[in-house]
Amino acid sequence: MLNGEARSAQVDTREILVDFLRNRLHLTGTKIGCGIGECGACTVLLDGQPVNSCLVIAVSIDGRELLTIEGLAGDELGFLQQAFIEEGAVQCGYCTPGMLLSAKALLESKERPTEKDIREAISGNLCRCTGYGHIVRAILRAAQVREGRPV
Repeated sequence: MLNGEARSAQVDTREILVDFLRNRLHLTGTKIGCGIGECGACTVLLDGQPVNSCLVIAVSIDGRELLTIEGLAGDELGFLQQAFIEEGAVQCGYCTPGMLLSAKALLESKERPTEKDIREAISGNLCRCTGYGHIVRAILRAAQVREGRPV
């Protein structure tokens, strides 16, 4: 499953997932950064867990559930994306897809994440613009909105 849809394609056994997504499926929201699993720009959710798609061989996802940034909220902004906008957590935007997906995985696994939980969850995602404060606040805001608590 890719972004909630059953998909099939022939894949070169040497092709890495980030290249397959961007070049073959034209899902360019997944960014190419370092290529060695250090920056998190290529983060996707595989079976609900954040992974660096530059380290995953594309054929290995057969029969698994994959979520890219394109599948995060469909055609409309979700509460997580809206929180990033409202808190000024988006600057150049290069790290944003990976940050959002790492945040989604955290919010799916933890009802009320602490600042420490958030910082740990996004520790594999590098941002050169925001200093992380805005991103942490955005994820805290998203957790509040999701629960219906006042922001």
